[in-house]
Amino acid sequence: MKLTAREKSELFGEGVVTVILLLLLNLSIYVLLDQMIESNPALANGIFQIKMSLAFGPNHIQFWSWGWVFLCVMLVADIFIVYWRLIRRYRQMQLQHVIYELHYIADGHLGHRIPFQLQGNMQRVITSINALVDSTLRAMEDERRIERSKDELVTNVSHDIRTPLTSIIGYLGLIEDKQYHSEEELLKYTHTAFLKAKQMKLLVEDLFEYTKVRQPATPLSLTKIDLKQLLEQLAVSFELEAHKKKMEIKTEISEDKIMMEADGEKLVRVFNNLVTNALKYGVGGKHIFLKAGHVNESELVVEVANDGPEIPKKALSQLFDRFYRVESSRSKETGGSGLGLAIALSIVELHHGYLYVESNKKMTSFIMHLPVNQEVKLTRPKKIKSAD
Repeated sequence: MKLTAREKSELFGEGVVTVILLLLLNLSIYVLLDQMIESNPALANGIFQIKMSLAFGPNHIQFWSWGWVFLCVMLVADIFIVYWRLIRRYRQMQLQHVIYELHYIADGHLGHRIPFQLQGNMQRVITSINALVDSTLRAMEDERRIERSKDELVTNVSHDIRTPLTSIIGYLGLIEDKQYHSEEELLKYTHTAFLKAKQMKLLVEDLFEYTKVRQPATPLSLTKIDLKQLLEQLAVSFELEAHKKKMEIKTEISEDKIMMEADGEKLVRVFNNLVTNALKYGVGGKHIFLKAGHVNESELVVEVANDGPEIPKKALSQLFDRFYRVESSRSKETGGSGLGLAIALSIVELHHGYLYVESNKKMTSFIMHLPVNQEVKLTRPKKIKSAD
C-alpha cells in the first residue's frame, strides 16, 4: 500500500513529536532519580559499592555509571515506544484506505477490488471483502439470468401458443360465419382446429411438467425398479411407431437384472422423450439402440443412440435449452414443444445424475449416468463438456 505525501508527513510528524515527548520524559525521570540519590546517602552508598565491586584493575577502573545504565535502558524503551506508535498510526492509515475502498465499491463500482496487499489480519479482511464483492456480483448476475430466463420463457410460450391459437380462432371464425360450402369442408375446419388445440394442450402439459421438475424440492416416488425390464418394455411400446419410420429399436443389455432406486414414472418420461426425439430427428437412420450397464457398484450408465444425421457441433451446447430446436425455423412439422430434452435433463438431475450428448457421422448418443441408490450424488466429470 502506497502512502500519500500528506500521510508520510503525518507519520514523520508523529515520530518527531513522540521523540520530543520521550526526551522530555527521560530528562524528567533522570532529574528526579538524581535528586533522589543525592538526598539518600544509603542509596548513594549502595550504588557506590556496586560500582566498586564491578571495577577492574588496581586503579579500580569503572566502565559504567548509573546515568549510562539509565540512558541505555531508556533508549531501548524509547525505540520500542516510537516503533509501536508509528506502527499503530500506520495501521490506522491502512484502515482508512480500506474504508475508502469500501465506500468506493458501495457507490456502485462493483467491478472494483481492493488492489493492495497488507500483512496479518488486515489482509484477511481485504480478502474477505473482495470475496464478498465477487459473491455479490455472482448473485446479481444469477438474478439477472433468472429474470432473463423468465422473460425468455414467457416470450417462447407466447410465440408457441399464439400460432396454433391463431389457427383455431381462424377456422372457428370461418365456421361461425358459415364460410364453408359443404359438410366435408366443415369437418376439415373442425379437424384442423382440433389438431391445433391438441398441440396447445401438449405445450401446456410439457410446460407444466418442466416447471414442476425444475424445482429442487420436487418429491420423487422412489421404488426399486429393474432398468433392463423397463427398457425392454419401452422398446416394445415404440416398435410400431419405429416400424412406420422404417427404423428398428434394439436393446443391448448383457446383465440379467439392473436394479436401481428411482421414480419409475419420471424415469419413463426421460426415456420416452429421448426415444421420441430419436424418431423425429433421426431421419435416414435405421436403428435406435437402448444400452445400459453398471459403471461400478453405485453407478449406472444408460445410452439412447441412433444412427441418424449428425447434430451440428454448434448446436450441441444448446440442445438441452428449453424451446431449442436444431432446425433454424420454429416449425412444428416435427411436432413437440421443444421442452422434451430440457425435461429429461431436469429429471435426471433430480435423480442426482447427469445427462450429456455425443454426436458424430456414425452415431448420436444421449448418455446418462444415474446412481443405484439416491443417497449417492454423482458429479459430472470435468472432461465432459456441459451441454445444458
